[in-house]
Amino acid sequence: MKVQRQAAILDAIRRQPVRSQEQLRSWLLRAGFDVTQATLSRDIRELRLVKGGAERSYRTPPPATPGGPDSTVVLRRAVQEHLVRAESVRHMVVLRTGPGQAPLLGVALDGADLPEIVGTVAGDDTIFIVARDDRHARALGAQLERLKGEG
Repeated sequence: MKVQRQAAILDAIRRQPVRSQEQLRSWLLRAGFDVTQATLSRDIRELRLVKGGAERSYRTPPPATPGGPDSTVVLRRAVQEHLVRAESVRHMVVLRTGPGQAPLLGVALDGADLPEIVGTVAGDDTIFIVARDDRHARALGAQLERLKGEG
């Protein structure tokens, strides 16, 4: 339920400017989620939403500088929170997450700017990573599984 609710929050702020928690709470109620103010505040904090822009509306935080020191921390946290399993298949790595969590992990992967990754495609609960070759795919899958185990 939490994952679906947080996905609905992200969907809401992408569709329209949301300037207040009450506006967001009303939108969630129409989407079938009856949440308390405390739950909504916790979701906003966990999603690391910030208010910004001319409209002073909620938005996702700017990504870490690709390859920067924060990107490693962000990737580790995202892997530990969202990765269910990683499997390398030839020159690809297939990642499975919980429902609605693949985009969150995908952003962290892209921000990490890992040299073995050529590109990523994230769906709802699956991410396909194209690696430079079979060896890089196996190493990346193992690395992500290790990061997952550190949590």
